[in-house]
Amino acid sequence: MEALLTSTAVVALAEIGDKTQLLAIVLATRFQRPLPIVAGIFVATIANHFLAALVGSQVASILDGQWFRYAIAASFIVMAAWTLIPDKLDDDEHKPARFGAFITTLIAFFLVEMGDKTQIATVALGARFHDVLPVTMGTTLGMMIANVPAVFVGHELLKYVPLNIVRMIAAVLFLVIGLWVIAQTAGWTAGLI
Repeated sequence: MEALLTSTAVVALAEIGDKTQLLAIVLATRFQRPLPIVAGIFVATIANHFLAALVGSQVASILDGQWFRYAIAASFIVMAAWTLIPDKLDDDEHKPARFGAFITTLIAFFLVEMGDKTQIATVALGARFHDVLPVTMGTTLGMMIANVPAVFVGHELLKYVPLNIVRMIAAVLFLVIGLWVIAQTAGWTAGLI
């Protein structure tokens, strides 16, 4: 349950203002068909994050050791800093769509998520928890929590969501997880639990 809840919270907060959320707004504006866009986000996220969690879990199983746990902790701390950097969508939103809303969203989200901070966070979460399904379910739920409102509300959402505050909260969450992993690895938490 910890893997599911942590993964959901980390990705939901990290996704606010991320380029994939901006992509969701652009696609919603372009297609004006929210349900196929939401379905495309869901399928793309499951595929992408399952592979990312699997890679993280497998790498952690192979490289399990104290130095690797410190590397995982460092990755969360780096993610904290990266979260503070606002994303911009570089895609030209005036290009005509070649496919329908679902296929366009599926392909675009899967590709844009490659190397994105939420995918890297999913790899780190897979390595941290060694449990692919709850991590995938949590990160997918986090993506949906952040992106479904963006699809339905679109540009109006950007007027009311204080993205800087959300980025700060997400950065603090990544930092706390990274420091917690360091504390666990160093054995500092033995007296706390």
